[in-house]
Amino acid sequence: MARVPQIFKPTIKICVSGAAETGHCAPDAHEKAELLGREMARRGIVLVTGATTGIPYWSAKGAKMEGGIVIGFSPAASKLAHVKSYKLPLDYHDVVVYTGFNYSGRNLILTRSSDAIITICGRMGTLNEFTIGFEDKKPMGVLQKTGGTADMIEDILKKSHRGMGKTIFSDDPIKLLDGLIKLIEEEDKHNGIV
Repeated sequence: MARVPQIFKPTIKICVSGAAETGHCAPDAHEKAELLGREMARRGIVLVTGATTGIPYWSAKGAKMEGGIVIGFSPAASKLAHVKSYKLPLDYHDVVVYTGFNYSGRNLILTRSSDAIITICGRMGTLNEFTIGFEDKKPMGVLQKTGGTADMIEDILKKSHRGMGKTIFSDDPIKLLDGLIKLIEEEDKHNGIV
């Protein structure tokens, strides 16, 4: 007898973007990133990161502590280059994809592989990931009061005279995630993807 394949609802994939070097972040930014990773795992959301240190690493740690799935996109072309040349971690990720496109190319693949992007703290690379997602009209969540880029984005959007796009802001990780999931679901329903 032939097996009938099970049909699964597509899993939401959310990228956590943030500072790899967190010295300038708010003192509790890494705790909020870990909490966000935990909550994403509890809800069955796949966490996508840049396979790096700092904020993305803390969110990956939180997700794995709750048994979640974490996919990382590395700037390196190989596992060896990821660890030796870029000095990036492998732990807390189920899969690391070696893009070989350095940081700017990795950022494009990272954001396009995600249904939405959450920004926590951040520096220039985080701003790059935000602007790619914004231009691609992705649902964007910004965790305010975490320092760096995250605390500048609202002002940048206002001064750039392009509107706010699909960007939501909160200083509460859970409320931010709730709002972002709602945006993703509304967009899927509007596009007939549900």
